[in-house]
Amino acid sequence: MTDPLPAPDLEHPPADFELSLRPPVFSEFVGQEKVTERLLLMVEAAKRRGEVLQHILLSGPPGLGKTTLANIMAQAVGAKLHTTSGPQIEKAGDLAGILTNLEKGDILFIDEIHRLHPAIEEYLYPAMEDFRLDIIIDQGPNARSIPIHLPRYTLVGATTRAGSLTAPLRARFGMVNRLDYYGVEDLTTIVLRSAGLLGVPADEAGAREIASRARGTPRVANALLRWVRDFAEVRAQGHIDATVADEALAMIEIDRDGIDDMDRRLLEALVYKFSGGPVGLNSLAVAVGEDPTSLEEVHEPFLIMQGFVKRTPRGRVAMPSAYLKVGAPAPRPAQGELDLLH
Repeated sequence: MTDPLPAPDLEHPPADFELSLRPPVFSEFVGQEKVTERLLLMVEAAKRRGEVLQHILLSGPPGLGKTTLANIMAQAVGAKLHTTSGPQIEKAGDLAGILTNLEKGDILFIDEIHRLHPAIEEYLYPAMEDFRLDIIIDQGPNARSIPIHLPRYTLVGATTRAGSLTAPLRARFGMVNRLDYYGVEDLTTIVLRSAGLLGVPADEAGAREIASRARGTPRVANALLRWVRDFAEVRAQGHIDATVADEALAMIEIDRDGIDDMDRRLLEALVYKFSGGPVGLNSLAVAVGEDPTSLEEVHEPFLIMQGFVKRTPRGRVAMPSAYLKVGAPAPRPAQGELDLLH
């Protein structure tokens, strides 16, 4: 019997794999047409005037290309990209060290910028607006502020929770762009491009099969492609078509709607254990043995987008399509709802 192949980590694919598939220029970036058109125009205008790009905020769910766009912008303007994240900047000295190492025109990319500590944000405001960093020396009566002038640079912030950004920080970005989930057509193009870079024979039907189960996210599509590639090499002479892709994805329990094992467990718990809800997030997380944050940020957005789950003030509620998905009879409308129908 053939040893089972390990299931892919869809949320954290290998760094070298992900980097190798990232498009280096705007012309190779698929999808998000409105966002890329605006960014390309800004880059071209800044280059013509010989100016530094204004600060840019990119928001949207994880895996849609925020980091990739930051790399493309740096490549387009010929600038050096410095990358960090909100949780990594723990104190003012960390921020000062990063900012003082920048040169004119450099791009500083801060991922998960909404997780910056409020005290760090206060230091960042003058650094963004006046290109000045005010460092406080000593404490009490002897405390004094020493200004450090910074070269003009571009801050590109990325966030998965735009609503968590403070109003003063958000207002200091010259351009705010939101990235949305991808359609199947764009994801199919991305899968075919990635397969070509990896040297994997794949036809359009196979790529579409992968794309349709990728939850509207290029990062997930590329992770699924990596898994299907391994499956095809071991069991299908290396070629990816619709049948091979279907068998490979069925093996890791991802169905034609993109629902994986944890999604299915969540829906079953909601329908069978909590009678369709409403139920609180913490109770649901205990029932499926998952962290509440993972449920809220990884699984719920897709299930809500597909109409399986609804958030209400009282908790999560299963929609009729969730009952169909788990094979349970849909609940009958309450008497009050029937009266409204008549």
